[in-house]
Amino acid sequence: MTTGESRARALAFLEAHQVVTLATGGAGGPWAAAVFYASRGFTLLFLSAPATRHARALAADPRVAATVQEDVADWRAVRGLQLEGTVRELDGEEAAEARRIYGRKFPVVGRLEDAPPALVDALARVRWYELTPRRLFLVDNAAGFGHRDEIDLAG
Repeated sequence: MTTGESRARALAFLEAHQVVTLATGGAGGPWAAAVFYASRGFTLLFLSAPATRHARALAADPRVAATVQEDVADWRAVRGLQLEGTVRELDGEEAAEARRIYGRKFPVVGRLEDAPPALVDALARVRWYELTPRRLFLVDNAAGFGHRDEIDLAG
């Protein structure tokens, strides 16, 4: 597979999926948390309450590892993305833009006038975050056990 093909497959995979598992490290030790995301290229946008364990860990150390993968029963069907990068909290216009992008993928967030009151209340207490990958791998066991293609994020 060419670099361009791997890149296109990885971007399509991000668009087709909704949940990224974040791995953080903090004073309490390593932690993993699954969050819904929307993507802008290879950048992932997500929301979280600042008091969560993963958000507190990211505030202390913005480095993160993450995966997006299929849930399958056959090892030959394992496909997904592995990445490492950094996360930063967004505010102002950047947070508003993240909400617009997220709202296109998850319309209930984009149209708060139609959302249940409990969701509107919860969204008022969250912060918006941006995960910028530094390294990214496309995993495809159909090409061989443990097969990974590194995606050139500069290209």
